Amino acid sequence: MKVLYAASEALPFAASGGLADVAGSLPRAMRQRLIGCRVVMPLYDCVPQELREKMTFLCSLSVPVAWRRQYCGVFEAKLDGVIYYLIDNQYYFKREGLYGHYDDAERFAFFSRAVLEILKYIDFKPDILHSNDWQTALVPIYYNLFYANQPGYENIKTVFTIHNIQYQGQYGLEIMEDVFGLPRWASSIVEQDGCINLMKGAIESAHRVNTVSPTYAQEILDPWFSHHMDNILKARQWKLSGILNGIDTVGYDPATDKNLFANYSVDDMKGKAINKKALQERLCLPVRADVPMISMVTRLVSHKGLDLVQYVMNRLLQEDVQMVVLGSGDWVYENFFREMQQNYPDKFCYCSGFVPELARKIYAGSDIFLMPSKSEPCGLSQMVASRYGTLPVVRATGGLKDSIIDCGDENGFGFTFQSYNADDMYGAICRALGAYANKEDWPILVRRAMEEDFSWGRSANEYIRLYRALLKG
Repeated sequence: MKVLYAASEALPFAASGGLADVAGSLPRAMRQRLIGCRVVMPLYDCVPQELREKMTFLCSLSVPVAWRRQYCGVFEAKLDGVIYYLIDNQYYFKREGLYGHYDDAERFAFFSRAVLEILKYIDFKPDILHSNDWQTALVPIYYNLFYANQPGYENIKTVFTIHNIQYQGQYGLEIMEDVFGLPRWASSIVEQDGCINLMKGAIESAHRVNTVSPTYAQEILDPWFSHHMDNILKARQWKLSGILNGIDTVGYDPATDKNLFANYSVDDMKGKAINKKALQERLCLPVRADVPMISMVTRLVSHKGLDLVQYVMNRLLQEDVQMVVLGSGDWVYENFFREMQQNYPDKFCYCSGFVPELARKIYAGSDIFLMPSKSEPCGLSQMVASRYGTLPVVRATGGLKDSIIDCGDENGFGFTFQSYNADDMYGAICRALGAYANKEDWPILVRRAMEEDFSWGRSANEYIRLYRALLKG
């Protein structure tokens, strides 16, 4: 079986979010299971020079973008046994940042056509074309319209993964022919509510559609979660499934993580106490081994549940706790956390921005990790926190529900709450604080969390089953 995995970002080349983690880890896990999986992505300006030096130029070709043709260079890199194809066009990709440019529609139309065009030039004919999110949603659309009956393209199956249904690739109908090169007669494939919706087109066109957790696959059938996509998903529910993401358990390993103040493992936990003490010192909080430290590492946006946190913050900081928040985003939340730090300097610290090494130190040095999301397709932070022995408090939604088992279960290692309600969240935090006070049982919960299997191996096996079922069908 051969899989070509098309993504707009992948570690270690370029990253802006969770998709890069998936595209950097899942193909490697499939490769370890003897599945031929290669990755294709844009060659952005931000790709580090040391990685560019490992690339080999394969060829150049001309790619159609509506009525014009554009240069496309194909570079190859091999990392950890996985072959990556990086698509070069400096006009489209030699820019600051990955997304947010005025011509993103044209940039990713070019990339999607390039994914299909390079199959004539590389020594790899995939059985499965796997595209991800709106940036590559045109891959299954273009395949059906222009390539499926071409020699050399026969019998390729397409899979489309929704990582976050909120971002759908919506544009005005006026650019359908001029930018996307889609004929008018095909407008029904991509049109929704009077505009182009690339995700809708991919859902219509792909042989299978999946998302990044089983619960999220069910939630997006509900208008409250679907961002107006529920009707098309219900009509195509037979092709929809959910597979929970994993994490890189080698990269996220407290026994070897060089970012930590001290390493530790499930069988030797002394280093976790050292990390807590050093983190308190770095954050200018009183050094106390006995006080529970609650942490959040998050983007400061509304769907992360921050309005619930705002509602209970003063009440929570009346307790004997310490708390740290690392993140940036909406100024309303940033200003709120700065105010809390001024009001509770001995209990609360806000760290603006995202500092990867500090995030690792927070995962290792805190005791309880709070993630009260309104919606969460999968989420990685709750898995990383568990891996570092920091017990998660999460709302039972999306991947949070699928990855964290409540301590009410005999195999539980976290604390969950159901409804999107501040008092319910506060109740779950209080349960966590009560468990922390039980010095005999808390280490048992920590061990369960650290031993939980969040590896990509489990996810890769499920993707392989999905691919095999599709090829048999």
